[in-house]
Parts: sequence; C-alpha cells; structure tokens
Amino acid sequence: MQPGLIILVLKIAVVAVTVLWIASLIALARGKVRLHGRINIAFFALTLAALIGLEVIVRIISPGIFDDYFKRHDAETSMFIHLMFAVPAAVLLFVMLFTGLKHHRNYHIAAGIVFSVLWVGTFITGVFFLPHELP
Repeated sequence: MQPGLIILVLKIAVVAVTVLWIASLIALARGKVRLHGRINIAFFALTLAALIGLEVIVRIISPGIFDDYFKRHDAETSMFIHLMFAVPAAVLLFVMLFTGLKHHRNYHIAAGIVFSVLWVGTFITGVFFLPHELP
C-alpha cells in the first residue's frame, strides 16, 4: 500500500461527496426537502465508508503508514490543520443525520451552517494542502 496513492483516492472521494453535498443544497434551495434528505443520506453513507476504510488501513492493516510520508513531504502541519476541520465535521455528520431524520429543523439548520464551514475547510485542506503521488 502506498500512502500517496491512498491520499489521492481520498481526495477523489472528498471531491465526489462534495458534489453530492452541493446537489443536496441545490435540492433544498429548490424546495425539494425529501430529495435533500436522500442525497444527504448517501453523502453520510459514502463519507462514513471512507472514514471506516481509512481507519482500518491506519489502525489495523498498516499502522504508521503515513508517519514517514508526511515527514518526507513536510506536511505534518497540513495534516494537523486538515484534521482540525475533518474530525468535527465527521462528528457533526451524525448530529445532522439525527436532527434531519427527526425533523428537528432549527437544530439541523444550525448544525448545517457549522458543518458547511467545517466541510469547506476539510475540502480545501484535504484537496489542496495534502501531498499525493501517482503510482
């Protein structure tokens, strides 16, 4: 397993789910609340699958796989900043799923605003600041 390739695959996944996220906001703006919810469930499922896959790689299959990689690319600070956006965004995904499914509109909107800021940070730091390598 090559750490640079794993980062590249994760970047592609982030871009793909960001397209879903934007589509869900467009559906919401057009008054299609049900479609917004269904797209967000897909966003949640795909994001959670990527997070679980990454954790399995990092914690079970190949612990420490990124240690030398980020040192070699002088990207430890970039990864730290990325995680400062990504970890709270991941936690908020569960809050948003719950509040959306339970129709707690005010909480869902508030969480959605905070999530949007965190997701933009996750996107920018993940796609543009983290180094990747082609095989």
